Formats: sequence, structure tokens, C-alpha cells
Amino acid sequence: MADPTPASAETEAGEPEVPDVDLPSDAFDAVLDALADRDADEPLRFEGFTVARDTESGDDGDDGDATGEYRLDPAAGDSRTGLSERDLHEALTERAPAVTDWYVFERVVGEFGPRRAFLRWLEDADGATVADRYAALAEGIERAWGELKITATVTDRGERRYDVRHADDAGVPVDDLDSYEDPLDARDLVTLDEAGRYRPLKTAPTLAGGWVFPDLGARDAYEVVETVYPATVANWHREREGELDVTHWRETMSRQSGIYGVVKTWDRGEGHEHVNWVAEACCDDSQCLKRREWQYDEETDLDVDGGDGVFPCREPCSVVVSAARKWTRLESEQPRTYEFDLTPSEKEQVEAIIDAVADGRIDEIREADTKEGANRYRTRFLRAKLFDDEGNLGGVPTAPDGDEEDENDEDEDDEE
Repeated sequence: MADPTPASAETEAGEPEVPDVDLPSDAFDAVLDALADRDADEPLRFEGFTVARDTESGDDGDDGDATGEYRLDPAAGDSRTGLSERDLHEALTERAPAVTDWYVFERVVGEFGPRRAFLRWLEDADGATVADRYAALAEGIERAWGELKITATVTDRGERRYDVRHADDAGVPVDDLDSYEDPLDARDLVTLDEAGRYRPLKTAPTLAGGWVFPDLGARDAYEVVETVYPATVANWHREREGELDVTHWRETMSRQSGIYGVVKTWDRGEGHEHVNWVAEACCDDSQCLKRREWQYDEETDLDVDGGDGVFPCREPCSVVVSAARKWTRLESEQPRTYEFDLTPSEKEQVEAIIDAVADGRIDEIREADTKEGANRYRTRFLRAKLFDDEGNLGGVPTAPDGDEEDENDEDEDDEE
């Protein structure tokens, strides 16, 4: 996925131009609460300095008890001791970006886990300094997540705000899009594609645009992303932590039951070429935004590339299992030889039609462009020329006289 953008603004001296940030009372109170919960000799760490209760400046210093006053220890020296609460507030106000950064992730976002890791990743919080990030946040840091574009900004109180929209709507004014506030509204936005068709696979690259969540807090932004792409952040985080558990094809298919149990019959000791076909059909980047990590089994990799998505796919999904169930039945048919005549151009046209349908390019082919093999008029001409009144290619029936045709119908499947 894309790196954070834009590059931070710089002063004439080459330092990042950090925006003015106030210290909210909530952030200061959180610092005091955190210090109260710590031992006197346990400092609270911020970028560039630490704060602790001071044990050396009062009458009780001999026995090491905290005096209720504070000390501040900059990384470059010049420690300040014996600070009153007012003094500490003034010192932290001078360092408001670092304090608010701590407050956002420690108190607003909360515990370590997928949500915190993701929100920190959005602004490269584990790699860039607070000064660099706040300068960039003032301009807006953009990240891509599937077909989403997420823009993170910072307020004059150090709060994070997020704009989440379809990547195709980048740069479109908010007033020109349907605006939402409630993360639950995203459930309706991901149900149908641009043509109004149901999206059975939420990570398919068919997300419709025209909407925006323009002003979300950290937790709500995370909820929108998780609603649009369920479990993708969790699996991304597991992979980063080295804890991604992968369930491969054979294990997944071995636990299928009921009408899906037929898939287990596809493994007949004849290799795994059929699984390559499934992965090529279903798991290409053009069909799914996940990066396939599952293979045939733990010892046997597939020959098909797993894709480039930022979030991993840890097991064959329900769409793959459902498609494999149908292909299992179709591939159980015995091959037959059919004879009919095609000109070289007609053979190439059949190939072009299959490619166009498989790649989803039919709607891109103009009706007037008869140079394209999958052009609608050329295809209709081919059907008029080669199909008989019963719809048989070359006039050749699928089931020769005297043979029973294998229906492979869904009614038979449902009775299993």
C-alpha cells in the first residue's frame, strides 16, 4: 500500500513546521492519573523527555517517598525538579505535541492490538518523529487500504480526525458526496456494487463510491474500515506480529460437510493442478484484494501467484469453497469429443470472448468497435451463423442421442 503522504512542511532551517497545539485538560489530567498509578521512581515516557513524581525535593526525600511534586528530564539534560502541578502544566504545554500524541494512543485509542497498530501505521507513528508526523498531519496524511482512501489530520488540540472514502473519490469535495457519521452506515454502502448487484465477497475490487465519512474520530475510523473489509486489520496485525495462522486447501476441504462435502472427492491423488485453477480463477488481484497465503498444503505451494494485497488471506473463503463445490461436480464429467468447423478468425473470436468475460471487460467494448472479438454485434453474428434452433454450437447436441445428459443441477446437490 502507499506510503504516508504528503511530505511534511519544513521551516527555513530545515526543521518540520509543527502546527500550534494546545494542551487539552483531558490530556493533562491523564498524565497526572498515570503518574499517580506509578511508583515514584517509575517515569512516564514521552518522545524526548520523561516525567515522574519527584522524591528528592521535599522534606520526605530521605525515605524516598514522593512529595507530590514532579520532575521533568529532557533527553538532552537540563532536568527540572521540584515542579508544582502548575509548573508541570506549563512545561507540558510547551511540549504539547508529544503529550497529545501520547494521550491519543494511550488513552483515546487504548490497548495494544489491531486497532492501535493500524491507526499508528496510518501516520507511520512507529517510524517518524512526533514533529514530522504533526507537520504532515497538518497537511493531511493519506493511506490506501484496498479501495479506501483514508486521510488523517490533526486538530489544534492534538486530536486525530479521519476522512474515509472510496479511492476513486479522492479530491472530490465533501459536499458532492453522500456524507455519513455513523460507522454502522458502512454496512449498507458495501452491500451492492456500482451496478446494484450483491457483493458476496467484501474484499472484491467492486466497492461502489460516491460517499464519505468526512470527520471521524480514531475509534470510529477503525470501525468503518473493519465494516468495509471485515477482519482485514486483525489478520494484517497477526501477520506483523508473526502470529498469522494459515489453514491450507486440503485442511479446509477436509472439514467440509453436507452439500459441501463433495469437494473432498476432488482430491484423488492426481496432483493439485485443479487447486491452481481455482486460485487463478478466484484469488487474482482482479478478483480479490487479499494476498493469498494459503497453499495446497503445508508442504506444497501452488504455482499461482498469491497477489499483492496489503492484507493476507489465511484460508480459502466461502466464495472459493462454493465455487469449488460446483467445479468438483463439473470436473467429474467424462470428456467427449465434439466436431464442428470454425474459421481461424472464429476460433480467435471464441478465445477473445472467453478472455473478455473472465476479465470483466465486456462493458468496456463499444458496440461500434467490431474489431474486438467480444464485440456484441460480432458475437451475435457468430451465434446466428453457428447455433441451430436448439442453441447447439455447430448444430452438435451436447448429449448425443441415446445418452443421458448429466444435469449437475442444484436440486440434486441440495438433496445431499
